[in-house]
Amino acid sequence: MPLADYETLRKMDVRPFCKKRDGLDYLNWATCIDLLRKNGASKVYWEPVPDPVTGSSLRRTDVEFKDKNGNTNRCYETLIKVVIDDNVYYMQTPVMNGANPVKDNSMSQQRVWNSMCRAFVKCVAVHTGLGFDLWLKEETSNEPYIPDTLQKRASPVKIKTIQQLCTSHGIDGDAWVAGNGKKWDELTEGEAAKMLNALKQRYGDE
Repeated sequence: MPLADYETLRKMDVRPFCKKRDGLDYLNWATCIDLLRKNGASKVYWEPVPDPVTGSSLRRTDVEFKDKNGNTNRCYETLIKVVIDDNVYYMQTPVMNGANPVKDNSMSQQRVWNSMCRAFVKCVAVHTGLGFDLWLKEETSNEPYIPDTLQKRASPVKIKTIQQLCTSHGIDGDAWVAGNGKKWDELTEGEAAKMLNALKQRYGDE
């Protein structure tokens, strides 16, 4: 029989098959394959797509960043090919340390493997619906809680902090703010908090 449709797979409760990681439900890649096969898929597998230059499963930018402690890191990613019956998908994802980027001094084969496994489960969720609500929950939980009352203008100190972080990471802060239809002196406390949170999530800044 063919693989069950998107809505059917999305309605499936995968939580009994999950484990906890960083406070969230995590579906193992092997279990994900097993569930797809039990629901009609006859062929399911994934494989890394090597970097064409290095031949490695790990891809990286040439731009180097430093945190406040002088530790260096780059934007590291993995790319995988996912095959489900006659369909072929690709998913590229960052190599992360929890919610933070991996620093050069903590990069490992295990982190690369985890990134590819995570990419597979996410790819399956996006294209088949299986486990999609787990990702919906995760993305929602990453949104910072900002009370509606934080509509007053952001303090000069907070704005300066954001500007300094943008400069240290090679980000065009002016373009970032303008892209959101704002000027620096028009930012609210809530908007500034979101920007700081975004920088923390990407670069691990405190």
